[in-house]
Amino acid sequence: MTNFNRVKGFGLIEVIVVTLIVMLMSLIAIPSFKSVNEQVRAKSNIITIQQSMQFARNMAINYGRRVTVCNLEDNNCTKQWHKGYTVFLDGSQKNELSADDVILLQIPSFNANDTVYYNRTSVRFQPDGLASGTNGTFRYCPNSIDSPYSKAVIINQSGRVRFSKKKVTCKKR
Repeated sequence: MTNFNRVKGFGLIEVIVVTLIVMLMSLIAIPSFKSVNEQVRAKSNIITIQQSMQFARNMAINYGRRVTVCNLEDNNCTKQWHKGYTVFLDGSQKNELSADDVILLQIPSFNANDTVYYNRTSVRFQPDGLASGTNGTFRYCPNSIDSPYSKAVIINQSGRVRFSKKKVTCKKR
């Protein structure tokens, strides 16, 4: 009777070859994950912007008071939308957070590589749901101002908030 000692497991060469194949495949796949991440981030954040604007409009109607949406720095509204923004009942109607104003919602900062652009310092909804001023467009561009995954939300004077269907860029006009 012959006794064969069979070695179970993988040899060093086999492990190295499999490791190299896995590394090569991951190098091919990683760039596509980056674009998927940008696309998902843009869609998620533009939905957040759209829903928070609708929320602000609804709160203005429900409370019968003016609601302001803006980025606050030292309680004053700024155009730095990428740092996040606050939705508040604006009793003083001065585009600033006063002691008697009530914060309804706070949206945290967006990704540091992304551009969030709106051409005004604030969005204001009147008690009847109308937006003060003229039409405005929030533009969200992940990673660069001309990303193919950029999205936009349009707010018209009647207070209607909708997604833009056009190609979006965050270049200042």
